[in-house]
Amino acid sequence: MISRRSVVFGLATLPPVLALPARLAAEPAEAAVKLVEAARAQIGVTTVYDGAYRRIGYPGGDVEPERGVCTDVVVRAYRAALGTDLQRLVHEDMAENFAAYPANWGLTRPDRNIDHRRVPNLATFLRRQGAELAAEEALAPGDLVTQTIGGRLPHISVVSDRRVRGAARLFVIHNIGGGAEYADILERFPVNGRFRYLPA
Repeated sequence: MISRRSVVFGLATLPPVLALPARLAAEPAEAAVKLVEAARAQIGVTTVYDGAYRRIGYPGGDVEPERGVCTDVVVRAYRAALGTDLQRLVHEDMAENFAAYPANWGLTRPDRNIDHRRVPNLATFLRRQGAELAAEEALAPGDLVTQTIGGRLPHISVVSDRRVRGAARLFVIHNIGGGAEYADILERFPVNGRFRYLPA
């Protein structure tokens, strides 16, 4: 018969690698906090909604920080918080799997100046990364939500850590026309995508 003392001693001598899951489980939460902070930092900086096509650098290209669209909030947050360049990642995936992406713009090849700034492309990339949340999973700070505005315009937001007063839902941080800002829109427009993408 194995004594309780033997079991306790055996657990105490297990190799340190078995403790890794607990440490790793905390890392996504830290990444989500950083992502929300990086989105929030754009409020008051990005004050103009401007979706005009521009030639930008690659990788790490961006339009002027005072302007942009909803996708720019997301792209800038990932770069600042996690060092993740969605411009490069989306372009590389589209270059290898162009047919997997929407053909909404009549292009015959990827365009690294604009592809990552289009909501349908970002949503496709996130789904291809296995980042889409299951229907039963609740939204959390740092998640991404895609919606359809006015029945036709695709939109994407970063879920914030700030709760709407008197409600269970969270504010999002986005740029829907007046620059980066908080907004309560999760129940205002149809949601068609919910994602949690926290790469190492």
